[in-house]
Amino acid sequence: MPSSNSAKKASRRAADQARDDPRAPNALLMLLEGRAPVEFASLIAAMPWLSRLPRGDGHPVMVFPGMGASDVTTVPLRRFLQGLGYVTQAWGQGFNFGPRPGVLERASADVRALADRHGQPVSLIGWSLGGIYARELAKLHPDRTRSVITLGTPFTGHPKATNAWRIYELLSGNKVGDADLMVEIRKAPPVPTTSIYSRTDGIVSWRCSLNEPGPLAENIEVHASHVGMGMNPLALYAVADRLAQPIGQWQSFDASGARRWFFRTGLPEAAAA
Repeated sequence: MPSSNSAKKASRRAADQARDDPRAPNALLMLLEGRAPVEFASLIAAMPWLSRLPRGDGHPVMVFPGMGASDVTTVPLRRFLQGLGYVTQAWGQGFNFGPRPGVLERASADVRALADRHGQPVSLIGWSLGGIYARELAKLHPDRTRSVITLGTPFTGHPKATNAWRIYELLSGNKVGDADLMVEIRKAPPVPTTSIYSRTDGIVSWRCSLNEPGPLAENIEVHASHVGMGMNPLALYAVADRLAQPIGQWQSFDASGARRWFFRTGLPEAAAA
């Protein structure tokens, strides 16, 4: 019990610090976003290894792209999951310019239709801003959502601790920093929820992507850029591992053994300090 209470206190301290820290990733981290083509090349090289991962059970998976991106950017991720036996569906709304009128309503209808068509809950995967959609849709449809996985998604922390908030305001027509809205966005969905993030993300401060520890929420740290996370071999490995769990038997990611060289879980020391 003492260790559990300590973890909760550390989590609250980290959350409070993140909300008060408006610092976005620095210029060096932004420059490192240029490694995305290398991540794609490494994905191609790693496919023989990734293809040996356990096959999925065929349940449906909907994938949401990041801000300003379209379904083209999620093709590598969706094809990878299809190769493991999952039924994938793109979001199908063109470029993601934010939650403009009708966007979330259309996505909500698509989640309901996909779940009803296959007769089972849907896993929702969102990259960056797309992860906000995935989390909020899971809150709207917990009975139709099997799990949520986000990639570099800023669902907590200071609303301006990214290098994209001005672009978001321009594209979406919405202002960041609505206190009441942020309170709701920070709440985790009532389904198994995984945040995959990188401390070398050059767009979103990694502190903005940390779930508070809970029985259905976890964080997995990988080495990746923001714009390359959806095709990073380590991120895709973690996605496949999370999706492969039997329904109703979710457990947090096991980063022991050889995995400890590539993944970190729990609350980072820098956030807990």
